[in-house]
Amino acid sequence: MELVKKVSKDCNVALVRWPIVFREGAVNNEATPAVAYAYISAYLRKKGYKTVMVDAIGEGINKIWKLKKYPGFKCQGLTFKEIIHRIPKEVDVIGFSTMFSGEWPVIRDFIIETRKHFPKALFVAGGEHITALTEYSLRDCPALDVCIRGEGEETFYQLLEVYRKKKTFKGVNGVGYLDKKGRYQQGKGIRRIEDINTIPWPHWPEGYLEKFWESERSYGISTKRDMPLLFSRGCPYQCKFCSNITMWGHKYKLRDIDDIIKEVKHYIKKYNITSIQLYDLTAIVSKDWIIKFCQSVIKEGIKLNWSLPSGTRSEALDKETLSLLKKIGCNYLVYAPESGSQKTLNIVKKQIQLKKITQSILEAKRQGLTLRANLIIAFPHERLWDIFKTLSYGLRLSIKGVDEVPLFIFYPYPGTEIFQKLLDKKKIVLNDDFFFKLNPLNSDYLSTNVLSYNPHISARMLGIIRMIFMLMNYGIGYLFYPQRIFRTIKNLFSKGKATTVFEHRLKNLFSRKFSEKRCIN
Repeated sequence: MELVKKVSKDCNVALVRWPIVFREGAVNNEATPAVAYAYISAYLRKKGYKTVMVDAIGEGINKIWKLKKYPGFKCQGLTFKEIIHRIPKEVDVIGFSTMFSGEWPVIRDFIIETRKHFPKALFVAGGEHITALTEYSLRDCPALDVCIRGEGEETFYQLLEVYRKKKTFKGVNGVGYLDKKGRYQQGKGIRRIEDINTIPWPHWPEGYLEKFWESERSYGISTKRDMPLLFSRGCPYQCKFCSNITMWGHKYKLRDIDDIIKEVKHYIKKYNITSIQLYDLTAIVSKDWIIKFCQSVIKEGIKLNWSLPSGTRSEALDKETLSLLKKIGCNYLVYAPESGSQKTLNIVKKQIQLKKITQSILEAKRQGLTLRANLIIAFPHERLWDIFKTLSYGLRLSIKGVDEVPLFIFYPYPGTEIFQKLLDKKKIVLNDDFFFKLNPLNSDYLSTNVLSYNPHISARMLGIIRMIFMLMNYGIGYLFYPQRIFRTIKNLFSKGKATTVFEHRLKNLFSRKFSEKRCIN
C-alpha cells in the first residue's frame, strides 16, 4: 500500500541484487556484473542522490547454499542474512530488480524478510518480471511500495523527486502501486529516455568488476577481463515469444559512435580490459552504423576481443560487415534463427527468412568467427514435423561448423504475446509452482521432466528430444572437428579463457561443484 516513507534529496539508495536461484543439476547459471544497477546508480548519482550497490552474486560468486523452504533448489551468492547485513542501516530507499520470473518466489520471500529489518524504507522494484506482472507482484509481495515499469533510470529518478516533494506516486509515468484502499494504480505508459546519449556511463564500485574477473565469470565466452557494454536499447521487432515490447515498447535507439569509443578507451585505460561483451537485445540492426563503428575502432587503433553473446539478427550481417567485425577482433557471434521451420518463424513474427540467415551464418563461419545459433522447439502451434525441421536444421548447422547449436524448449515468458493468450485462456495459473517450473527449463538440459504448453507432443517426449539433440549436436561438433577436443581440454585448465559458452559453463560447473563440496566440508 502507498505509505509515507522518509525520502530526502540527501537520501541513500541501496540497489540490492539477490543470488542466482537454480535447480539442482542445472548448468546454465550466468554470474554476470549487474549492468542495470550500474546504469541506474550512475544516473541517480548524476542527479544528486547517493547510491550503494549490494550484489549478492558479485560478493558471493563461489558460495552455494540450499533453499530449505524449496527442496531441490539452491542459490549461488550471499545468503539473505548476509545481504541484509550489508545494506546500510541509514538507507532511505531500497531498489530491487527482477529479471527472471523463475526466481520470483525466492525474491518475494527475500523482499518480505528485508522489510522486517527496514520498516521505514521505501521499497521499489523493477525489471522484466515486475514490468510484465506489476499488479500481481505488488499483491503477492505486500512488502513492496511501488514498481517501476520498463526502462529504469529516468522513471526511478522522477519517482524519487515526486515522492520526496508530494509523498505520493500519483502523476509519475511508468510506475504501478496500490493506493490506500488497495486499488491498483498505474502511471501512463512506459517511460523511455529519448536521447540515450545523455545517460551517463555505468558506475562500477571500486573492486566490483575484479571479483568477476578473478572468478572467470561473464555473460558468454570468457577472456581475462571481460567488460559489459551496450550499443543500443530496445529492439525494433515484435516477436510473439519475446517480452521486449512490454519492457521497452517499440523504440530502438542506437548510441552515438563517438561516445561508445570514448567509453571503451576509458575502460582500457582504467581496467586494462581484454574483451567487450555486448549485452544488447539486438546489437546489430543498421549496416551503415556497424560499418562506421568498425571503421572508428580501426582508426582509433583499439585492440580488443569483441563478442555478442545475445542472439542477434542477420539483416546487416553480410560479407562486408562480417569481415569488418573479424578485423576489429570479434571472436564470438550468436545468431537467433530460433526455428528451422519458416512456417513457425512467420507465426511467431520473427520476420526473418531462413535462407538469408543461413547464408549469413555460413559466411560468418567462412570469416573464421566462433558461432552459436539458438533454436527453440514446441511453440504451442507446432506439430512433430515442425520440430523435426528445426532439429534437422540445427544438425546441419553443426555439420557446417557452427560451434554451438543449443536447443531450448519454448516457455511462455511473462510479458510476451503468447504468454498473455495462454493466460487469457486459463492455460496458465500464476503461482509459485508455475514460476519454479520456468526456472530450470533451459538450464537443466538432461532433465526429461519439463514444462510444455504444446498440446500435440508430450512434455516427456520433448525432454527426451532435447537431450538426444544436445548430445548429437556436441558429438557431431567434436567428431567432425576433432581439434575442438584439444581446445576444450586446454581451455578447461587455462585461466581466463573459454572459446564457447559450453566451455565456459563447464568451467563454472566444476568451480561450483568444488565450492559446494567445500561448503559441505
